[in-house]
Amino acid sequence: MGKNVYFVGIGGIGMSALARYFMHEGCSVAGYDRTRTPLTERLEAEGAEIHYHDSVEAIGEAFRDKENTLVVYTPAIPADHSELCWFREEGFEVVKRSEILGHLSTGKYVMAVAGTHGKTSTTTMVAWLNHCLTGGGNAFLGGISRNFESNMVLGSGDRFAVEADEYDRSFLRLSPNVAVVTATDADHLDIYGTLENLREAFAQFIRQIQPGGALIIKKGVEVEIDNPAISVYRYAVESEADFYATNLRLCPDGRYMFDIVCPDRTISNCKLGIVGKVNVENCVAAVAAAWAAGEVDDDKLRKALDEFRGVKRRMECYINTPKTVYIDDYAHHPEELRATITSLREIFSEPKRKLTAIFQPHLYTRTRDFYKEFAEALSLADEVILLPIYPARELPIEGVGSEMIAELVTVPHRIVAKERIAQEIGASQVDVVVSFGAGDIDQHCADIASRLAERE
Repeated sequence: MGKNVYFVGIGGIGMSALARYFMHEGCSVAGYDRTRTPLTERLEAEGAEIHYHDSVEAIGEAFRDKENTLVVYTPAIPADHSELCWFREEGFEVVKRSEILGHLSTGKYVMAVAGTHGKTSTTTMVAWLNHCLTGGGNAFLGGISRNFESNMVLGSGDRFAVEADEYDRSFLRLSPNVAVVTATDADHLDIYGTLENLREAFAQFIRQIQPGGALIIKKGVEVEIDNPAISVYRYAVESEADFYATNLRLCPDGRYMFDIVCPDRTISNCKLGIVGKVNVENCVAAVAAAWAAGEVDDDKLRKALDEFRGVKRRMECYINTPKTVYIDDYAHHPEELRATITSLREIFSEPKRKLTAIFQPHLYTRTRDFYKEFAEALSLADEVILLPIYPARELPIEGVGSEMIAELVTVPHRIVAKERIAQEIGASQVDVVVSFGAGDIDQHCADIASRLAERE
């Protein structure tokens, strides 16, 4: 591996974690990304050279040495990207992000979390439990942990928590010792074509679990399990399984107290440091993974769960007063929207408060494939504000827009330009506000929070 590492798409959450790792290992790091973000600014502050326009001329001299430079790219980068094409034409070693992750996991005790939703929060909980229960552990996360203040954790021991991304079949580079599967709902159909193909990829991921390893899978998830060399455990909330949460009590601060039933005992009076029943479910999966990896100390576990602070942009609370609540969430799949809105409905049920959902659809293909399901999930709110589609890696598709969702939403709704969203919210009669999306809506969160705070 070269002493220089160049990242095409360095600002992605997974790519930035790898960039940070290589800088920690003493490599020189540079790269391209389309947009300057807090993530890229932090990388620059740590020593990475980053530019924001696709230009071969912008590649630094040191990174033009193909004998000493490794090039890493994300599949989200278009195949005709000029810098990526130049590196290939010049004979550089060019690898996908997933290949590097597979390489770094070799020789480690890999705890991989896969699923079409819930994997970032669950992986981050696994990493936090490893840290609290063993004093060590390494992790590559799909979000910024609020406990570690990073998307990468370097610690002692051989435990390696990693988010196993199904996009572009990246997770098939891993052969975990413990694997969690949270969901296999239809998604990334631009890659897989059909739900059946997606689930076959998950089946292959399960086949790659090491002999003697364990699969932790949500009760009711549909996927073929044909790896006879592993133990299989189901998990659930308020439904009996190998691992499940029971006796849930909603506390005044919106958090839950609950008991976790394990195959060998019940761990009573656990309280999770973040809100939402969906996070209790993720917690059970993480505890099951920790249990499968080794002995679990009940008191240390309770303390770790209470001190867990979650992931930025996963039900992240900006304002919480009796008059106004503002939460931001990364949800970009209909089932994620449904889970978060349902959780917030339960938290703010007594007295019932008005819930306004802001949603920025992510990708034209996902909108085309799921516009009916998006409308159904969003209609669980009292009011919906839609933003135009965030295209990410895609070109527009004729006839596909946020209007497709709007036509089917059954509660009051409107479409607003993202540049006006903070002003719109500030001028509206809102109570509990939640913004959703995997695009660039997060760049407007501080402004939305500021406008809402001015009304207090």
